[in-house]
Parts: sequence; C-alpha cells; structure tokens
Amino acid sequence: MRKTFLLMFLMSVFTLTTHAQKFALIDMEYILEHIPAYAKANQQLEQSSKQWQTEVEKLVGEAKALYEDYQSKAKTLSETQRTQKEEAIVAKEKEVAELRRKYFGPEGEMAKLQGDLMNPIQDDIYEAVKEIAIQEGYDVVTDRASATSIIFASPNIDISNEVLAKLGYSN
Repeated sequence: MRKTFLLMFLMSVFTLTTHAQKFALIDMEYILEHIPAYAKANQQLEQSSKQWQTEVEKLVGEAKALYEDYQSKAKTLSETQRTQKEEAIVAKEKEVAELRRKYFGPEGEMAKLQGDLMNPIQDDIYEAVKEIAIQEGYDVVTDRASATSIIFASPNIDISNEVLAKLGYSN
C-alpha cells in the first residue's frame, strides 16, 4: 500500500513538473517602427521640444546678456545699482530654471505630451499582446528590446508580427 501511494505521489509530482510554461517574445522596437502613429507622435514631440528649447535658449541669452552687461559696468556702478543688477540676473536665471522645469521637468509639458501621444499606442499594443497570449496560452510574454538578459531566443517564439497583424498593420 505504501509503495502504491509513493508511486502515485511520484507520478503526480512528475506530471506537474513536466507541465512547461509557454513563453513568447515581442520586439517592442520592431513593433513601434511599423506603426505610423508612433512616427507621427515622435515628430510632434520633436517639434514641440525644439520650440520649447528655443524659448529656453532665448531666456538663457537674455540672462547671459544681463550678466555680461553687469560685468562690463560693475566697477562704475554704485552699490545699489550693483545689487539691482545682481537681483535682475538672479531673477532671470530663476525664470530660465522655471521655464525648463515647466517644459522639460518630470511633470512638465514634454512629459504630458509624451503621455498623451504614446500611452494610447502602448495601451493598444498591450491589449493585442494580452489577447494573443490568452488565445495561444502563453504564460509569459517578454519584450526582447528591454530584456537585456536574453542572449538568444528562437524566432519561433517571437510574436511581434502577430501583434502587428492584430493591430491592423501588416509587414
């Protein structure tokens, strides 16, 4: 009886351990390259970034001009005038820092715009991957582009083209 029980126990353990997980890979960079909305969003981000950077550089130029003016006239200015010019320079530098934070800070316009433009694309990709994973019974889907520890993966488990097809893009 004990041998039968032990044998059944070992067989059930063996059966459970032989159930392998199904893995799949996607290449997010490859997928994004094939989505026209992503390229358009990147162009829009680049245009906005250039425009905002121009504004920041203009203020930097104004701050630099104030400082150079101060340097050239510092010896001829009274103490009160020097203090006023120094305060104007500091105020302009604060204005530059505030504008940089407003546009390029963690909660700035660039981050908001990037979220507005990229989140819908990423959400669509996630939903497509999720649907494919459920349909095909994948336990894990890994992004090849961000998984630096993957040295080699069989092309047979790459479902990037299936994701693109699910999104309505053919390659």
